[in-house]
Amino acid sequence: MTDQERLILPYPTDEHDDHDPDDLNNLGLQADAAMLGRSVMDRRRVLGLGVAGVGALLGTGLLGDLGAFGARAQSGAAGGAACTVIPPETAGPYPADGSVASGQALNVLTRSGIVRSDLRRSLGTGAVAAGVPLTLRLKLVNVNSRCAPLAGYAVYVWHCTADGQYSLYSPGVVGEDYLRGVQAAGPDGVVTFRTVFPGCYAGRWPHVHFEVYPTLGSATAARNRVQTSQLALPEAACRAAYATAGYGPSARNLSGTSLTRDMVFRDGYASQLAALTGSAGQGFTAALTVGLALAR
Repeated sequence: MTDQERLILPYPTDEHDDHDPDDLNNLGLQADAAMLGRSVMDRRRVLGLGVAGVGALLGTGLLGDLGAFGARAQSGAAGGAACTVIPPETAGPYPADGSVASGQALNVLTRSGIVRSDLRRSLGTGAVAAGVPLTLRLKLVNVNSRCAPLAGYAVYVWHCTADGQYSLYSPGVVGEDYLRGVQAAGPDGVVTFRTVFPGCYAGRWPHVHFEVYPTLGSATAARNRVQTSQLALPEAACRAAYATAGYGPSARNLSGTSLTRDMVFRDGYASQLAALTGSAGQGFTAALTVGLALAR
């Protein structure tokens, strides 16, 4: 094992590790544990208050349609509630966005080529991530302006491989940077990525992480982030994908959890559950409306 790999916590691991104390999404295990013990309303309220809110929670314990661009998916997912603010979530231990996570300060956002629509190829090695094809289609809207599209805003997405590994962090793929990338929204507020269907590792429901930035320049400079959240994938599509080659224990891991027990989605996921169309044979498309509460 290399010195770099020794810095990585055992994998798979809880999404909530020790993080940069100045980052709301990386406040450490104590804050995460306290947050997950709160009610749905308490958790949303604390996140809305920022670092000060979490500090109060730890210190006192008192804080106690745009639709999916088409028909509903085969699984019944709605693709995000119409004109609803998407809730903030932890960036987890593997963001590679310049924050300190899993004992390292990795920043893929400044790498040449990170602005891309196809996430399957590693920028550094040329290796290609295998898996069922997945197109991610996110529409950014401002809920304070009648859900007007947010043209020019940028999204950074990242997720695990078919076998549950995170590039740049997990042993075996530390030297890869695939399944990470940035896109700027067009006039319709839409960003589109081509990737592979994420695997399911122990302890988490299948998901995709993303951060929203006001401009492409701010995204590639890793600053002025306006939201961090996660997208959930519907069960029917997950089971279909995990029945194909390359997904290892994903089907078994999926059976051991649920959206209502997942540490991130269990306090409400209606605005985070993507609408899925397509098939495991031909590839899936996941669509989600991402509502942000911005000044008009």
